[in-house]
Amino acid sequence: MSGPNSRLHRDVTVAAAWSAALVGWNNLAGRQAWHQRWYPLANLAATGTALAAAAASGLTAGDLGLARDRLGAGLRYGAAPSGAVAAAWVVLAAVPATRPALADQRITGLTWPEVAYQVTVRIPAGTVLWEEVAFRGVLQATLRRVLPRPAALAVTSGVFGLWHVRPTVQALRINQLAASRWATVGSVAATVTGTAAAGLLLSWLRERSGSLAAPVLLHLSANCGAALAARSAHGISATSK
Repeated sequence: MSGPNSRLHRDVTVAAAWSAALVGWNNLAGRQAWHQRWYPLANLAATGTALAAAAASGLTAGDLGLARDRLGAGLRYGAAPSGAVAAAWVVLAAVPATRPALADQRITGLTWPEVAYQVTVRIPAGTVLWEEVAFRGVLQATLRRVLPRPAALAVTSGVFGLWHVRPTVQALRINQLAASRWATVGSVAATVTGTAAAGLLLSWLRERSGSLAAPVLLHLSANCGAALAARSAHGISATSK
């Protein structure tokens, strides 16, 4: 039996399944050695699979924020916040009082060639492209078919926050910042809330510009800038001792 009700049921099922799949991907698959080893390639494959599934479900390039005629608007909307974030990273690395906040052993233990790989390959292809297509592209478009825009953006952002549970636990462990179980829970909750808020901004940029280019620019500035700032601050601190 076909009709509006059956189509709505299908769209709700697809949205729920996609939300669950995203949370599971990063928090379960992300723990596996093969995923860490093949991170960019695995996530590029996931990006292609997501786009193919979206097309099969009837979503268009415009729905996904990939329409060519919106690229210019996306670049314009993304330029200012991306520049502001980049400037903030420079200030944090340059000011002695704020450098300790950038002490992330996942980055400070890397050589500059390894950092270059992070900011030119791993982050752009393995993190930003995959997450923007998955969240601000496919998930947001899927939810927009079954929810009002504010609710769709809120759910997209909430799932994006939950996506970061495992990476947060891993970062706390590597940097030895979790003094107790409750401290870990509190830090994870704070990070999930913070990344959900960041996700809401990224989703708003996607909606406002009509293009994934806007959130991609901001996401690149945030993640690549963090890596460069952390490594720079570590280098400055090491030479000043």
